[in-house]
Amino acid sequence: DMSRSDPAVIRIKPYHFIHILDNNKNVTRVEVGPQTFTRQDHEQLVSGPDAMIMVPPRHYCIIQNPVARDEKGHVVKDHLGQTKIRHGDEEIRFEQEPFALYPGEKLYGKVSPLQVVAPNTALRLRCIRDFKDDKGPRVAGDEWLFEGPGTYIPRVELQVVEIVKAIIIKPNQALRLRARKEFTDKSGVKRRAGEEWLVRDVGAYLPNVEEEVVQTISAYVLTDKKAIHLQATKTFTDVFGKERKAGEEWLVTIDDAETHIPDVYENVIGEVKITTLTSRQYAVILDPVGEDGKPQMGRRILKKGEATFFLRPGERLESGIQSVHVLDSDEALLLRARESFKDGDKSRSPGDRWMIYGPSDYVPPVEVEILEKRKAIALDENEGIYVRDLKTGRVRAVTGQTYMLSPYEELWEKDLPQVVEDLISKERQSGPEGRGPVTSPQPTKGRTKTRVVTYRTPHNAAVQIYDYKSKKARVIFGPELVMLGPDEHFTVLSLSGDKPKRPHVIKALHLFLGPDFMTDIVIVETADHARLSLKLSYNWSFEVNKETDSEKIFSVPDFVGDSCKAIASRVRGAVAAVSFDHFHKHSAEIIRRAVFGVDEGDKIRNRFAFSANNLVITNVDIQSVEPVDQRTRDALQKSVQLAIEITTKSQEASAKHEAERREQEARGRLERQKISDEAEAEKARKDLLELQAQSATVEASGQATAEARARAAAAAIEGEAAVKQAQLQAEASKIKAQADLEQTMAKQEAEINHQKALNDLEIEKARDLSTIESKKFKDIVDAIGADTIKSIAQAGPEMQAKLLQGLGLQGFLITDGNSPINLFNTAGGLIGGANLTNVGQ
Repeated sequence: DMSRSDPAVIRIKPYHFIHILDNNKNVTRVEVGPQTFTRQDHEQLVSGPDAMIMVPPRHYCIIQNPVARDEKGHVVKDHLGQTKIRHGDEEIRFEQEPFALYPGEKLYGKVSPLQVVAPNTALRLRCIRDFKDDKGPRVAGDEWLFEGPGTYIPRVELQVVEIVKAIIIKPNQALRLRARKEFTDKSGVKRRAGEEWLVRDVGAYLPNVEEEVVQTISAYVLTDKKAIHLQATKTFTDVFGKERKAGEEWLVTIDDAETHIPDVYENVIGEVKITTLTSRQYAVILDPVGEDGKPQMGRRILKKGEATFFLRPGERLESGIQSVHVLDSDEALLLRARESFKDGDKSRSPGDRWMIYGPSDYVPPVEVEILEKRKAIALDENEGIYVRDLKTGRVRAVTGQTYMLSPYEELWEKDLPQVVEDLISKERQSGPEGRGPVTSPQPTKGRTKTRVVTYRTPHNAAVQIYDYKSKKARVIFGPELVMLGPDEHFTVLSLSGDKPKRPHVIKALHLFLGPDFMTDIVIVETADHARLSLKLSYNWSFEVNKETDSEKIFSVPDFVGDSCKAIASRVRGAVAAVSFDHFHKHSAEIIRRAVFGVDEGDKIRNRFAFSANNLVITNVDIQSVEPVDQRTRDALQKSVQLAIEITTKSQEASAKHEAERREQEARGRLERQKISDEAEAEKARKDLLELQAQSATVEASGQATAEARARAAAAAIEGEAAVKQAQLQAEASKIKAQADLEQTMAKQEAEINHQKALNDLEIEKARDLSTIESKKFKDIVDAIGADTIKSIAQAGPEMQAKLLQGLGLQGFLITDGNSPINLFNTAGGLIGGANLTNVGQ
């Protein structure tokens, strides 16, 4: 069926081919053009016509399943005439004549140009099958470089792994390489697998296949102020020819080289800056390196400025670069000997302490340790410091002088309880008169604990100070400044506060002597079991003799709570014996009698004294009385409201009665006033009627006279007005006519003048134009000349005569037949032309 669809005659173009299958032999052959191929019935066109493969110069192609060839290059065929194929193999073909593909052959990819390897580049090749080249046998797995410049000729046995580019080694750079396997490098040195080395030659370096590029190392530039710290990772000989042991550390400075590239066995610890000392500086070097290059552990070297040096590996500065200690006249240095040494003419033993006083400058030797720099402390009369003797341990307070500590003295810190610290800081913030409970003290800047503790006792207050060493207390009355000794402490007062009173609410260092007041809420119960809440305020003060019993006022720790409890107890006992109604009416008397008591004459006393601490209550004020029970409170509120309502209604009735009385009085006065007003109105009406009568009489008599006079006056006025109006109209007509006449004359005169001016302009214009035309004609005539004008006048008739004579016509006329022609004038023209011709002849 397929043979029937194929054409019987196939025209094969040049450089084309087809594959023909012989169905009888089942053999496929190649037919190459140019030719005209006639297909037999038993033949079948398998493919084509297809163009032959053309490989231009410097190109190649890969043929899969190529045909087998003998030693002479001829295609090998089997006994049936079928071409033999190397199945699964490939063949690379280069520049040649166009060739056809045999049956079974395939073009892999497309025709490609040969790869050109540039300079400083190479192709990394890998052998994928054994073969032999000009350098000997190659085994599968071998790798080598094809270095440029050159053209790479591909082989089926080789595979291009990658393109290797040369690495440019710049000045002050080196290339660190690692061996992939054991081989001999370009310098002829045998390398073992994993070995690393540096290539320092400047230029392009193309790594071999056995070499792995680790990194490019840049050189460290060394200056006068910079060096590098190196450490050996294994024993080797460095570039300077010195043998370095593993772990050894050293410096490379500008004295060794201007630049240094670390070797593979050199680990760069870091850059070391130069240490510079001025004339006012010094430094102590710990563990210095000796002349043999080994550190001398435990030794110390003092270097004074001016000097510059590098710290070698293992060396370090004690406390860095230090300035020379410059002492003022009120300053000193506390020194301690580290070891025995000779200080001038004195011998110092380890641990000795002494001081260097100013003004001077001082650089301590390595045998001396500076403990601290001290300055004389200037103290006012109200200032002081705590000083402890290191030998005896005794602490004392120094005040009111400028003091410099001795070598065996130090400042001692006095610790106070936290509540005292808080109270002192509160006193500094709010002043000595500040009061109030210290419930949540705010954090402030701590005091200097070495300073003598001072406290300003307010006016009319007292502070108790207890000395734990002598076990004695002293009381200071304000205003006074308190200064604590080393073993003294404040007595902290913990007083009750709030309403009702609660213990330990108020913390204070000073005790106010009064007079002052305190308020408390007391719950009482009457004889009829009515519970009431009383808000009482007590006026109090201390009666103290500052000379004899000053300590007595501090004998009761919480005088507020104790006094309020004692008074509340008395009040509760007194109220419990009376009824609510009686207490409600006589509450002040009952409470005062309960608190102060009565004398022999049943008269209420005016004071209540506490003998324990000389506290005196001088007055009791009842600020409020409220029932505790809600029902009692509601009943009391209802009774109060009822009383207020009764009082209000009584006041309303009284006001209403008074209003009605005043209303009746006002109504009576109004009636009397109305009657009086009506009488006055009747009298006025009588007078009005009399006046109306008189007016009517006068009106009747004078109306006629007035009307006559009015009519006469009106007629006279009308006559005068008519005459005056006629005069004015005549005068107005005259004025109007005169104005019209003057306006017409002025208009005509203006028109005459305007027309005259226009005429003058036209005349002037015509005169100028005529002058110009005459001058123009004269100039034209003068320019052309008389002979020229004569020639122009004769040129037309002469030309016409010559034209007519040449045509043999006496005259002619041309018309389109649409325009009328005056034949009379035409004839005259013809005759005139003939006459002119005769004259010319």
